Amino acid sequence: MLALAQPTPRLPNQYYPDNENVRQYFSAQIRQLSPERSLRAVRGQSPVRRSSVQPIEKPIRRSASTVTGKSTLNAASDDDTSSTIKGDTAKPPALLRSNTDVVRRRQPLPERPDPTEEWEMRHGYDEQYNSTKYLEHLSSTFFMYYTDKRHETGGKPRQHDPNYNPSEWRMRDRLKTVSAALIMCLNIGVDPPDVVKTNPTAKLECWIDPTPIIGTNSKTMEQIGKKLQEQYEGLSIRVRYKQYLDPSVEETQKFCKSLRRNAKDERILFHYNGHGVPMPTPSGEIWVFNRNYTQYIPVSLYDLQIWLGAPSLYVFDCSNAGNIIANFDRFVEKHEEEDAEAKKKDPNLQLPTHGDNIQLAACGKTESLPTNPSLPADLFTCCLTTPIDISLRFFLLNNPLPCEVSLKDVTRIPGRLAERRSPLGELNWIFTAITDTIAWNLLPRAVFKKLFRQDLMVAALFRNFLLSERIMRANGCHPMSVPSLPETHNHPLWQAWDLTIEMVLAQLPAMIAAEDGGPSYEYVHSEFFTDQLTAFEVYLAQGAPNQEAPSQLPIVLQVLLSQVHRLRALILLSRFLDMGAWAVNLALTIGIFPYVLKLLQSAAFELKPVMIFIWARILAVDGACQADLIKDNGYQYFLTMLKPSAQLPVPNQSEHRAMSAFIIAMFCRGFNQGQTVCLSPELIETCISHFQDAENPLLRQWSCLCISMLWADFPEAKWVGIRSQAHQKLCEMAIDPVPEVRAAALHALNNFLGIPDLTAQVAHYEECVASTIMIMTNDGHSMVRRELLVFFSTFVKRYQNRFLVVAFEQLIEEKEFLVDTAARNNWNPQHGSLSRRSSKPGSDDEADFQRVSNGSVQGTMWMHLLILSIDPHPEVAQDAKIIVDYIHEALLASSLGSRAQPLMNDVVRLSRRAAVSNPPAASRQPSAAPNGRRTPMAGSPAPPALPKNESYLSAGMRRTASMAAAMKRLTFGGSAEDPQAPQTIQVTQHYPGGPKRSRVPEEWSRPPDIHDPESKPKVYIKAKSPKPKGFQKYDPSSTPALPLKSGFFDWSIEYFGEPQMRPNEPDEPGSDDYNKKLWRRSRNEKVLNCTQPLKGVAGTSRWDEPVGYFNNGSQPTKMCFHQFEDHLAIADDRDSICIWDWTNHTRLCRFSNGNPPGSRINEARFINEDDSALLLTGSSDGIVKIFRNYESDKSIELVSAFRALTDHVPSTKNAGLVLDWQQGQGKLLVAGDVKAIRVWNAATEICTNNITARSNSPITSLTHDAVEGSTLIAGYGDGAIRVFDQRLKPSTEMVRVWRKHNQWITNVHMQRGGFRELVSGCRDGEVKLWDLRWKDEVRTIRAVESEGGGGGATRGGVMRGLSVHEHAPVFAAGSSSHTLNVFHTNGTPLSVLSPTIPSTYTGTHFLQSHRNTPMASSAFHPHRMVVAGGAVGSGWINVWRCKGVEGAEEKI
Repeated sequence: MLALAQPTPRLPNQYYPDNENVRQYFSAQIRQLSPERSLRAVRGQSPVRRSSVQPIEKPIRRSASTVTGKSTLNAASDDDTSSTIKGDTAKPPALLRSNTDVVRRRQPLPERPDPTEEWEMRHGYDEQYNSTKYLEHLSSTFFMYYTDKRHETGGKPRQHDPNYNPSEWRMRDRLKTVSAALIMCLNIGVDPPDVVKTNPTAKLECWIDPTPIIGTNSKTMEQIGKKLQEQYEGLSIRVRYKQYLDPSVEETQKFCKSLRRNAKDERILFHYNGHGVPMPTPSGEIWVFNRNYTQYIPVSLYDLQIWLGAPSLYVFDCSNAGNIIANFDRFVEKHEEEDAEAKKKDPNLQLPTHGDNIQLAACGKTESLPTNPSLPADLFTCCLTTPIDISLRFFLLNNPLPCEVSLKDVTRIPGRLAERRSPLGELNWIFTAITDTIAWNLLPRAVFKKLFRQDLMVAALFRNFLLSERIMRANGCHPMSVPSLPETHNHPLWQAWDLTIEMVLAQLPAMIAAEDGGPSYEYVHSEFFTDQLTAFEVYLAQGAPNQEAPSQLPIVLQVLLSQVHRLRALILLSRFLDMGAWAVNLALTIGIFPYVLKLLQSAAFELKPVMIFIWARILAVDGACQADLIKDNGYQYFLTMLKPSAQLPVPNQSEHRAMSAFIIAMFCRGFNQGQTVCLSPELIETCISHFQDAENPLLRQWSCLCISMLWADFPEAKWVGIRSQAHQKLCEMAIDPVPEVRAAALHALNNFLGIPDLTAQVAHYEECVASTIMIMTNDGHSMVRRELLVFFSTFVKRYQNRFLVVAFEQLIEEKEFLVDTAARNNWNPQHGSLSRRSSKPGSDDEADFQRVSNGSVQGTMWMHLLILSIDPHPEVAQDAKIIVDYIHEALLASSLGSRAQPLMNDVVRLSRRAAVSNPPAASRQPSAAPNGRRTPMAGSPAPPALPKNESYLSAGMRRTASMAAAMKRLTFGGSAEDPQAPQTIQVTQHYPGGPKRSRVPEEWSRPPDIHDPESKPKVYIKAKSPKPKGFQKYDPSSTPALPLKSGFFDWSIEYFGEPQMRPNEPDEPGSDDYNKKLWRRSRNEKVLNCTQPLKGVAGTSRWDEPVGYFNNGSQPTKMCFHQFEDHLAIADDRDSICIWDWTNHTRLCRFSNGNPPGSRINEARFINEDDSALLLTGSSDGIVKIFRNYESDKSIELVSAFRALTDHVPSTKNAGLVLDWQQGQGKLLVAGDVKAIRVWNAATEICTNNITARSNSPITSLTHDAVEGSTLIAGYGDGAIRVFDQRLKPSTEMVRVWRKHNQWITNVHMQRGGFRELVSGCRDGEVKLWDLRWKDEVRTIRAVESEGGGGGATRGGVMRGLSVHEHAPVFAAGSSSHTLNVFHTNGTPLSVLSPTIPSTYTGTHFLQSHRNTPMASSAFHPHRMVVAGGAVGSGWINVWRCKGVEGAEEKI
C-alpha cells in the first residue's frame, strides 16, 4: 500500500480556490471555559481549518483536528515495557508535540495517582480545556467529508438536456439586406381624391417642405428622394439603395423583378410612401401611376409578392396601412397552395418562396396619418430613419415646462451620431441601448433574435419602430408589424430616455453660445450608463432569484463599447456569467460574443483577469468557439497568460492560469488546427512546471488535461512530450493528494497511448507508464479507479494478442490449481477424467505449456483486472468485467479458441465441485490460503487472500452472461445473483494450526464469539444493495467493446459552468438547505445542553428502565447510535443493515452491504453527524463502504467503496476489520488481520500512513484521542495494548505498550468527553482504566465473573463486548451468561441487564429471559443516557435508559 511521505494537503477548502469576497471568516461566541459549558468540549472535538465557503450565522459545530498539545509520550520498544515519561514529576504534564530531532532523556516516573483522590482530566487534557486559545479554536467551522461534487456525481458528467443546444445563440441562418427600393408616390401639388387635409397641415417630407417650390417639383422630388436615401444610409451604408419617384406600374414591376434577381436569396427592402396616391384598398392594394400620370393604378399584393419574392422587408407609410398587413398573409397562403399544386405536377420544378416577409405599417386599417403642422408629414418614416431628431422635437412639443430651446435649436446639437463621446453621438448610443433593452425584456427570445440580431437593417428599423409606436400612438395612430410586437410605448425606460433628452437640452443653450463665440463650455456626460450598471449590480447582489433575466443586460453590452465603463462592465458581466450556464446562454443570445472576441486584441493589462474568467465560462457552456479563437491569433492571449512568468493584477494568479489551461485544452479538444498552432515544447514544459504548484490543485488538474488534449490523436505532440519527459512527470502525479488531479493524469496518460508506429521504443515507453500507474488500483476513490480502467482498456486493445496469451495461460494455471486442490482434499474431479497426468515431451497437453507471460506488464495488468472485476464499487467492477469479457470473447474467437473453450468448461465444473465440497466459511474463520498458492507476478501488489479452494477464475464463465461476473463468486465462493449459490451461510469453526504462545491457552487468543452457533431466523430475505447515483447496469448479453469511454473531461468542464463567486446553495442565507442547517445546529445544541448535566446522574443511578423493544429480524453484531438523530444502525451477522427510529420503534430502512459469503460486517459508524450524516461500514473482507440517505429505502445511495485492507494475513486468530473514524482530521484508521494500521485520509482518499503493528497477533480494537487526534491506541489478540503517536517517525512512533491483559482485547476506547477515560476490556472479564502518562493501569475492575478456573476464564465467564459512554463515567460489559453489566468507572456496579427474548426464539414462556444465550452486541448513545443490547441467536433489541433522566429526555 502506497503511503504519502508529505503532510496532509489543505483540503477541501483549498481544492478549487474561489473568490475571496465570499470567504468571510468570523468566529462564534465562545462559551464558558468549563468542559461542561463548552459544546465543542463535550463532544471531544478539536478545531481544524475553516470551510471554503461562508459559514452560516452560527457555524455548525463539526469535528476535530490537530491542536498543538502540551505533553508527549516517549517512544517505547515492543520488547521493553518500561517507558519513561518526560515532564515534571509533581504534576502529570499535558501532551506536548514531540520533537523527534531532540534526544529525550529518561526521567523517573511520577508516582501513581491515588484512585481515591478527586478525579481530574485524564492524560493531561485539563490544561487544554482551561485554555482560551483552545476554546477559541473550538468555535471554528469544521469540514464535512465525502460531500464534494466528486462524491455527489461519482465523476460522471450530468446528462445534457436534449432540447437544449448550446450553440443556438449563433446565427446559423444569418441574412442581410442587400438591396432597397425607395418608392415615393407623392405627386407633389396634387392631393389624392380620398384625402382631406387640415389647414394648416403637416407638410415636411424627409424634413423638406415641398410647398415653396411648386412648379419645379422634379427637383423637389429628387431632393426628397436623396434625403430619404441619406436617412437610410445612416442605418446601413452597405445596402444598395435605388430611388423610384412617382413610378408607373410597369416600372414598378420591372424594378421589383430586377431587385430579386440581383439579391438572389438575400433580403430586399421595399419602402413605400403613398402620401400622393389614394389609400390602400380594403383588399390591400397599393397605388402607383400610369405612364402619363393621369390615372392611379392599383398594384395587387398578389402581384407584388410574385415580383419581389422572399425574404423581403416592407415599410408602408400611408393611411389605412393596416389593410395591407391584414391581407398580406392571405395572398402568401394562396401562393403556397398554388406552388404545392405545381409541385405535384412537376416535383423538379424550382419555385420562389413567399413566406419569409417582415412588414411595418404606419397605422391601422381605418386610421389616417397625423396632420399636426408641427410634425412632418412622413412622421412614421422619420421615426424609422431619424429617431434622434424626431425624439427631440416630440419632447419639446410635449414638454409642459417652459424651455429656452426652440424647434430650430435642436438641429444644432454638436457632434455626429457615430461619435459616442459627443452629445449627439451619446444620445444615439443611449437610444440604442434603451430600445434594445425594451425589446429584450418584452419580446420572446426567438423573436428578439430574429428581429434584433439577424440583420443589421432589420434590427435598426425595429429598434426605431419601438419609438414610432410611442410617438404615433400619441398622435392617434397605432403602428403595426409582422411579426407583431407587444405594447412597448409605456415601458419605464422611456422615462429614462426623456430624462436623457432633457439633460442634453438643458445644456444646449450654453453649447450653442460657445459655438457662436461665447464662453467655452464642457459638456457634462449623461449618468445613464453608470446608473444602469449600478442597477445591474443590485440585481447581482440579489442572486438572480428563479434565474430571472436581468433587464440591464443589453445595456451592459453597449457599455462594453466605452473605455470609461468597460472594466466595471466586464467585472459585473463576469459575476453574471458565474451564475451558471443559463446566464452564459443569455449573454451569448444578447450578442456578447463578438465584443469579448474583439477584446482579445486589447493590450489593456487590467482587463486580462476578467477576460480569462469570461472566456472560461463561455467555453464551459459552448466549446464550439475554436474556429473563432484561431482568428487573429486570439488563442495567444491565453498561451501568454499560462506562462509562470506572466503577471496578472490579481492575488490568485494560479487560479487564472488554471482557467487559461482550461481554455487551451478546450481549444485543442478534437480540433487539429488548434493542436497544430499550440504545439510547442514551451507549452508542455509550462504545464509540467505547474505540476509543482502545491497550493492550487485546479491548476495541476487542468495542466494535465491541457497536455491530454494537446496530444490526443496527435503523434507529433506525443513525441514532443516524450522529449520533455511529460509522460514520466504525469506518472509522478499518481500520488497527488487530490483525486481529481490523479484522474486527470490518468486521462492524459490514456491519450498518450496510440502512437501509430508501434516500435520497440514506443512499446517500452507505454509499458513503463503502465507498470508505474498500477499502484493506483488501490486508490480510495472510484473515479480514479474507473479512469485507470479506461487506460487499461486502451492498453489491452493495443496489445490484444499478448493479453490473449496471458488469459490462456491463466486458464491453464487455474485448472492445474483446482486439480491439485482436489487431490489434496481426496476427491476425484469428474471421476478422474480431469486428474493431472504426466505428459510426454511435445505433447499438446496444457500441463506442459511453457508460461511466457511471467513477469510481463501484460500479465501483471491482467491480475489487476481480475482483482478490479470484484471491486466493491459496482461501476468499477462492471468496467473491469467488460475488459475481461472482451479478452475472453477474443480468446474464444482466436486460434486458441479450440483449446480455451474446454479449459473454461473444466474450470467452471471444478470450481462448482469445489464450492460444494468446501462451502465458504463465515467471517470468523481465518482467510487462510492453501499451501502452494501461487504468488502474484512481479510488480503487482498482493491480491486479497482467498478462502480455501477459491481462485480468481474458478467460477462459471458462461458466454450467455458476463464471464467476469463470476469474479466475486470465485474470490469469496458465491454470489447472491447466482441461482446455484446457497441461500444461507454455512458457518464452519475450523482453525488450522499455527504458532502458539508458550504457557498461554490457545483459547485466550481467540475471539469471544468463536463458539457461537449460527443464528437461524425462520425467514431471512436478502435486502437490496444500494448503488451509486446514476448507476447504469451493463447488459451482459451485449458484445463488449474496447476501449472504454471516459467521461472525466466532460465532468471536469462542469466546474467552470458552476458558480464560484458566491456561496454554495447550502451556505446561502435564506436557502432551504441553509435553513435546515440552522435547524440542525439548534437541535444539536439543545441535545448537548440537555444531556451534559446528566453525567452525574448517570454515574449514580440504575440503568434498567426499558424504553425500547423491537425485532430486528436477524442477530445483531454491531450497533451504533446517531449523536443527534433518533437513528440506531444495526448490522446483523450476514450482510444486512437496519436503520431504526429507536424512540418510535420504527424501522426506517433495510439494505444489504453487499458482503460476499464468508464475510460479515465488523463495523458501522456515523460520520458528519453535525450535519447530514453518512453511514460508514467495514467488513471482514477489508472493504469499507459509505452510504448517503441511509434512512430511506428509496433514496439511499452508495457514496464510496474501496478496499481498505488489501493484504489479509492468514492467522489462527481472526479479527476481521476494525476501524476508528477521526472526524476532526478526516482520517480513517483501519486494522485487523494485518501487520499494520492503515491511515486513510478522507480528503485525499489514499492511504497516507502505514503504522507497523509491532506484533504477530491481530489488532482487535482501535481508538484515538479526540483532543489532538495524533495519539492512536490499539488492542491486540494477545492482550497487549500499544499507543502510537502519528507525529513521530516510524522508528519511534510506538510510545507505550501495556501487557497487563492476558487474553483477547474485546475493546479499547477513549472517551470523547467527560474525563477522557481510556478503558480496555479483555475476554476474561477484566476492565482496566489507563492514563497515557502512566506505565501501569489506573484501576482494574472485574466486570464479568469467571465461571471456572484452571488457568483462565471458561466459556461461562467470557466478556463478549465492552461499550463505553462518550461523556458519562459509565461502561457496560456483555457477558456470555446473557447479562449486560453496567459499571461506574470507579468500579461501582450500577445495573445488571438481561435482554428479553420471545419464546419463539428460546422455547420458554413469552417475554422470559433466556440465561444461556450470550450477549451479541451493545452500544451507548453518545450523549443521551441510553444503552442498547442484543443477544446471540435473537433479533430482538432491548433499549434501556438511566433512571432519573426523564425530564431531560422529554425536553429533547
